[in-house]
Amino acid sequence: MAHIGLLGFLHETNTFAPGVTTLAQFVEADAWPGLITGDEILRATQGMNLAFSGFVSAMQGHGHTLVPLLWCSANPSAAVEDAAFEAVVEQILTLIDQAPPLDALFLDLHGAMVTVSYEDAEGELLTRLRTRLGAALPMVAALDFHANVSTAMLRQANGLVAYRSYPHVDIAQTGERAAQMLLRLLAAEPLYYAARQVDILIPMPWQSTLAEPARSIMSVARALEGPDTPEVQFIPGFPLADIHDSGPTILAYGRTQAQADQAADLLCARVQASRQAFRGQLLSIAEAIAFIQAHPEQRILLADTQDNPGGGGTGDTTDLLHALAQQAMHGVCAGIVCDPAFAQAAHQAGTGHRLHGALGGHSGMGAGPLIGEFHVLATGDGHFTGTGPFYLGCHMALGRMARVRYGTIEILVSSKKQQAADQAMFRHLGAEPTQYRVLVLKSSVHFRADFAALADKILVVAAPGENTADLHALTYRRLRPGVTIL
Repeated sequence: MAHIGLLGFLHETNTFAPGVTTLAQFVEADAWPGLITGDEILRATQGMNLAFSGFVSAMQGHGHTLVPLLWCSANPSAAVEDAAFEAVVEQILTLIDQAPPLDALFLDLHGAMVTVSYEDAEGELLTRLRTRLGAALPMVAALDFHANVSTAMLRQANGLVAYRSYPHVDIAQTGERAAQMLLRLLAAEPLYYAARQVDILIPMPWQSTLAEPARSIMSVARALEGPDTPEVQFIPGFPLADIHDSGPTILAYGRTQAQADQAADLLCARVQASRQAFRGQLLSIAEAIAFIQAHPEQRILLADTQDNPGGGGTGDTTDLLHALAQQAMHGVCAGIVCDPAFAQAAHQAGTGHRLHGALGGHSGMGAGPLIGEFHVLATGDGHFTGTGPFYLGCHMALGRMARVRYGTIEILVSSKKQQAADQAMFRHLGAEPTQYRVLVLKSSVHFRADFAALADKILVVAAPGENTADLHALTYRRLRPGVTIL
């Protein structure tokens, strides 16, 4: 029976975001666990919607010995500091050296990590692991739906398996699929890959598999799968990474090279035919306000997409909140604004009391803080468990939190940034999402998994933030020639 090493190292890098991502951001917990090693990983990830937990669950009963090594992630943000990357990689290699000899390796990766020096961080990691472990050892990696797949990743790993959904409700299932691929490799079954890069960049809000054209493309991919082509994947990529390989990849695995090529070519043709359908409607703040006022009978979700922490946003811009407050709208709840100092002040003031303060806007983007009197409605310690399809089972650690009223609107505040993609975030602070007419969510797509059923209408709003939705507003310098920005 095989000894299978397990590790995870995840970051989605927005190269347009300022600053760098440090080691501390990988060490601390947020929605997912912080940096952990050994058997503690199994306990910390059990039951979560993570590829790591899905892989472990799928391997039960096969008689193999699982050797958990290291797992860490950091919230989407700027390029990873070289020192942080090297520290984690060095720890991984040390743990491998200390472990029993491995026969295979499973990796829980994102696929869009960029460091200051390496624009293909996963390719660099896989190359170093291949050098350490040898050419014959099977390595299979789970990837995010937004992975930017490189040649190095394809060549160094024996298999890459990406999420199939956005919102990512199938992360654990992706780990299960990776387990099945690794079992095939351990049984010495032949597996060939065919990859096709599509020379477009698709804005994040229009990649959702709940809408066209991604929904139909994923259906075509599933129809192409079978005993001879076990994996046929559409991986749209992360467009906020200014790197050579940014953009969608078609990836197929087959029992023969010809079978893999045929499946990849068919799916690639389907994606190419859908290029112009990857466009959606971004509303200005004024247009969104006008719609709300014109439809008082409708329950509405406003996606504050450009300040989505899940795409590198700071989570603290306030332009949309300023506008809603100025209109004195009732039945409005917004979340989650990241402001640790304000959250602490709310705790010091206490539930039921008032404080004069400045909320959000500290990143320097947009309208600046909301300044004035706030009524503290509830406080929380930020520790709760996700209940929605995306964050299911995740043990949140968002620091001190508060729910406050500013004028007529209610606002949820956290000490750590996290996109508003789970109703448990609201209920932790005594806010029942079903009781509001308008919900403002700092998220791009993931919120749809748990909130879409509450709304008559979803509006994607272009307020200030680092998670740019209109890619034409960005200046790309490293893209390969011929890529079209949609």
